[in-house]
Amino acid sequence: MEKIVFVCLGNICRSPMAEFVMKDLAEKAGKSYEIESRATSSWEHGNPIHPGTRAILKAYDIKFDEKKGSQQITPEDFQYFDQIIAMDASNKRDLEKMAPADQKNKVKMLLEKSVPDPWYTGDFEETYALVKEGCLKILENND
Repeated sequence: MEKIVFVCLGNICRSPMAEFVMKDLAEKAGKSYEIESRATSSWEHGNPIHPGTRAILKAYDIKFDEKKGSQQITPEDFQYFDQIIAMDASNKRDLEKMAPADQKNKVKMLLEKSVPDPWYTGDFEETYALVKEGCLKILENND
């Protein structure tokens, strides 16, 4: 089973949104993945999913774990996951610095362009549209 982890700065907005959007799309497509999300920073450690992300997931009827708290990526995660998907160029650079040399090839961007952080933009709808686009591409590329 393919193991994917989505990563953003705090693991409260973009990466948990991607985690649950991907789980929803994979389930509907009859695909089996192990999907999680992490942060590059410890700033939000243990904090719940941002209310804006929860609201957008509810609006699109996507199930999510209400109890999920922010987790920072660990050295073990680089070994464990098959794909480490960064939400933006800054987090991709940080992940490449953190990754062991033999695991750097697993680090990829969700899309060619960065997914804006709705923490700053306030536009969870834009983030959702880009996250869904990127998740659909992952599903297509793994066929």
